Amino acid sequence: MKLLKEFREFAARGNVVDLAVGVIIGAAFGKIVTSLVSDIIMPPVGLLLGKVDFSNLFIDLSGTHHDSLAAAKAAGAPTINYGLFINTIIDFAIVAFVIFLVIQQMNRFIKKAGPATTRDCPCCTSSISVKATKCPHCTADIAAAS
Repeated sequence: MKLLKEFREFAARGNVVDLAVGVIIGAAFGKIVTSLVSDIIMPPVGLLLGKVDFSNLFIDLSGTHHDSLAAAKAAGAPTINYGLFINTIIDFAIVAFVIFLVIQQMNRFIKKAGPATTRDCPCCTSSISVKATKCPHCTADIAAAS
């Protein structure tokens, strides 16, 4: 029962819930980016590279020839799907770039912290002005911060 109570307290913490929301939103965002890459970006890239469909590039390890990856999979042939790997790398690069842009924009809107106006008293750890030479709480003499 104690273990169940501790687990409930752990799961109810705000940061665990925030993490769960982040994972769910990340998964949905991943689907959007995957669709962007496979349905919008890769067809023109394949056309520019001589009508290559990256998702259909594979090495057939069975020794027989199959016209497409789908045909090889239907036949149960072992394959190395390097075209799908290329798509995944491009997908990752686009996600990383988009996240970079989002974080860069968020940082533009977050206020920059100004210079510190308070510090902790070394004797009683109360918050005092950086200009203080005597702590108003414990009356300890303190050197002014420079």
